[in-house]
Parts: sequence; C-alpha cells; structure tokens
Amino acid sequence: MTGDPYSSEVRSLFKAPAHAGSTTGPSARIDAQGVSVELSAEAHDCRLETVRFRVRGCPHLIAAAEVLCSDLEGQPVTTLESPFGADIMRRLSVPVEKTGRILVLEDTATLLARKL
Repeated sequence: MTGDPYSSEVRSLFKAPAHAGSTTGPSARIDAQGVSVELSAEAHDCRLETVRFRVRGCPHLIAAAEVLCSDLEGQPVTTLESPFGADIMRRLSVPVEKTGRILVLEDTATLLARKL
C-alpha cells in the first residue's frame, strides 16, 4: 500500500481555496498539459491588490494556485514574471511528474503580467 499522495497542506488548500474565483481586472488563461489555468488580478500603483484563480486540474495544481495567489497579493506586478514553480513544488511536495502542470501555472502568471 502506498502513502497518501497529498500532504496535509495540499489537502487543506484544496478543500478551502480562499482565492478561487475571478476579479473584474484583466485575466489570462492557458489550457495545456491536460489542465486549464486562469488567473485574474486587480492592481493599483503597480501593486497586485487582488489575485484570483480558476483551475481545472489535480489537487496539487489547485493548492499551488492558491499559494501563488496568496503570496502575490501586495507584491509588485512584476512579481508575476518571477519563476516560482520550483519553490511551490518543494513547499507542497508536488511529485516531479506534475512539473508540467506547475509550469502552466507559471506561464499563465507571466501572461497575466503582460496584461496588467
């Protein structure tokens, strides 16, 4: 019998994502790797005020999107273009075979930055 593939943090974030939904601000969406990721944000004075996500994917990806949105709020818009995938994968113990899905999230964030 194998262990639980999801950490308690992933389970918690998946069960109650505080940043799920959308904003009235610009959005970006990518469908790839068998998943769909949409991010939207509202910014003021080049700072991200509200960041939301809509994801069709596994619990790891939904938890990663929640972590990303939470971490981004209050940060400069340019933070959307910073690589974060490896850090989130480590934090959430995302299996290496799901790297492509996390990269879709990263690419969506970069695309959103260009729209803000």
